[in-house]
Amino acid sequence: MAFTLTQLVRFQHCDPAEIVFYPRYYEMLNATIEDWFETRLGVGFAEIHGSMGMGVPTVAHETRFRKPSRLGERLDFTLTPVRLGGSSVTLSVEATCAGEPRVSFITTLVWFAKTDGRPRPWPDRLRAGIENEMKGDAR
Repeated sequence: MAFTLTQLVRFQHCDPAEIVFYPRYYEMLNATIEDWFETRLGVGFAEIHGSMGMGVPTVAHETRFRKPSRLGERLDFTLTPVRLGGSSVTLSVEATCAGEPRVSFITTLVWFAKTDGRPRPWPDRLRAGIENEMKGDAR
């Protein structure tokens, strides 16, 4: 079961034409990823970047803009993990409005130690959570 976060297109997201200014989509994408980690994997970014001393930076990214989104619309960002590596995960995220595609992302994150910036293997509980997500066994 994919993870979906509904986000309202706010004035802060828009350019003077009242459509989403493309960098704001990346902020919405990041909010979706953060909520997925906390809600579905049980570990929030505050813990990851704080007490765990780790990080999950983006190392590869592809975006496809399909149709403009406008002020006041509600976008459903649906996240599905599609590949799990030793220290990386590739996510597919589709943003739609009332089922109509607006923007899609393929993004790869890597689990790394902040102390030296080097990748590390996923902790067992996160690996198990991502694997469950890939099988459709969300908590």
